[in-house]
Amino acid sequence: MYKVVIIDDEPIIAEGLSKAVHWEKWDCQVVATAENGQSGIEIIKREHPDILFSDIRMPGMDGLSMIAALKSEHPDMQITILTGFRDFEYAREAIRLGVTRFLLKPSKMEELEEAVEVMVKNLSGRRNGEEEKKDGDPEETAAGSFIAQNAVKYIEENYMEKLKLSDVADQVYVSQWHLSKILNRHVEKSFSDILNHVRIEKAKELLKEPSLRIGDIAEKVGFLDMAHFSRVFKKQTGFSANEYRNQIKKDRLNY
Repeated sequence: MYKVVIIDDEPIIAEGLSKAVHWEKWDCQVVATAENGQSGIEIIKREHPDILFSDIRMPGMDGLSMIAALKSEHPDMQITILTGFRDFEYAREAIRLGVTRFLLKPSKMEELEEAVEVMVKNLSGRRNGEEEKKDGDPEETAAGSFIAQNAVKYIEENYMEKLKLSDVADQVYVSQWHLSKILNRHVEKSFSDILNHVRIEKAKELLKEPSLRIGDIAEKVGFLDMAHFSRVFKKQTGFSANEYRNQIKKDRLNY
């Protein structure tokens, strides 16, 4: 029996879909519905569904990031998107990330049933060993790359905060350990290395302003410990922060 979860911020659609489709025809069972993406994510973590029908434009949820997270952590999960959002590029990106079908609302029953049929066929093939999923398959790679880009972007926008791996993982809808694996694979750096690199690059920019004290700069870029800032700065640049600032002054005079 294949487990199905339906997520839609319009309860009437979620409820209607769960009752209108003859799920038993495809050996499927709707185990839960959700009215928003966040509760949907929690349900997915609990139920581990084989099939997901979901809206992609819901309050407080980035649909593409959700898809990427799900396909990255659950590569065999079959996803069909139901949306009233008519944007070709958005649809193309969703398909690149691994959704099985992208259907516009209101969807015809034939479209819904065709989507179920295809998803069940894909699942059946994988269970029977006809389609073995490889770790480097394109849709998994695309999802991982998408997550890595979003994670790095979030770090670049929030580097001055007391940022933890768990904070970033929450933003891209994956677990900490999975985000760590994705960053190592797609960026070839650990979370702390990426964060430190961003912070030191920002510090180098601020060191061009002679009125700013080095201690203040360290705090501005997110370092609460001056000694830690000094060690990281020296490791990344080969200079102390003061030496780096003096070199900037020297270069300006020579110029």
